[in-house]
Amino acid sequence: MELTVKWNEKMAFSGMTPSGHELKMDAAEEIGGENSGARPTELLLNAVAGCTGIDIISILKKMRMEPTAFQMDVQGQRADDHPKRFTTIHIHYSLDGELSEDKVVRAINLSKDKYCSVSHSLNAELTASYSLNGSEEKQL
Repeated sequence: MELTVKWNEKMAFSGMTPSGHELKMDAAEEIGGENSGARPTELLLNAVAGCTGIDIISILKKMRMEPTAFQMDVQGQRADDHPKRFTTIHIHYSLDGELSEDKVVRAINLSKDKYCSVSHSLNAELTASYSLNGSEEKQL
């Protein structure tokens, strides 16, 4: 995969993805940016969620199951010292619909442990929990 990211002055950058989508990135005003785009770290957490979400929907569809609603709440903890990398990332998966709990757990674990290339590209501990149809949160 190759792409180009261009500097747009101050702290702003824009990139074009190989699939033809533009991404805008910028820093906070207090460090010289103009808040005209997402922070790269925000994009990283969104990429982890998007990657695992695509995996889970794909796996559930292969199991002939489709949620009526699906949301992921992501928490990332960063180191205090530079490079201030993400040390832990926790994803809570909330799914609704007529779904087998065993199959949902299997789909989450397959994504977390095998398929999500974004999370496996990071040096952060990834943990997960889930709830079905508004049930109590369960840790994996």
